Amino acid sequence: MSEVFEGYERQYCELSVNLSKKCSSAALLPIGEPRKQQVSELTVGLDEADVLIRKMDLEARSLQPSLKAALLAKLREYKSDLNKLKKEVKKLTSSGSDQAAHDALLEGEMADAHAASNQRGRLAMSTERLNDSSERIKESRRVALETEDLGISILEDLHQQRQTLLHSHNKLHGVDDAIDKSKKVLTSMSRRISRNKMIVGGIIAALVLAIIIVLYFKLSH
Repeated sequence: MSEVFEGYERQYCELSVNLSKKCSSAALLPIGEPRKQQVSELTVGLDEADVLIRKMDLEARSLQPSLKAALLAKLREYKSDLNKLKKEVKKLTSSGSDQAAHDALLEGEMADAHAASNQRGRLAMSTERLNDSSERIKESRRVALETEDLGISILEDLHQQRQTLLHSHNKLHGVDDAIDKSKKVLTSMSRRISRNKMIVGGIIAALVLAIIIVLYFKLSH
């Protein structure tokens, strides 16, 4: 397994355990500032967990297919656990929001018209600023996710190109082997031709010598 993936996985598991404990403790807190603070910390932790999941996904997709399948299956389990945590935090946020709205209504009924008007104005301004901040955060996360997706796509393309190059290299290696074998065959054939030429030359020389000897004896007698 990739050491980089194991590092991200270890960080994620520690963070997940910590978030689960915080979520359980937050559910026991009464509605108020302590609970809001706990929910805020949980939201930040969930964002960090999302980032780690993305990093693990990016690392897993860059590995060999045999490791990639196993790691992606493990990632699906982590994503499922993270979604459960998100739902629990969402329930905490929803219950807190409902109670806060109820308290605000009671205070509005007890306050005079001027105080209620000022409070609604401040609430509207705070809500608007909060909405603006939330939109900016969502946009930043969207850009970050798109960038990570682009990085994943590039790594997959590079992996495919690497496999293509390795395949081509293996083919070239096979061609080199074939050329070497052909050279050896040609060299062997050349040696045989040279040897045959020498044998034929020797036979011809012997025949010529024999003819000369026969002619010599005939002419001498």
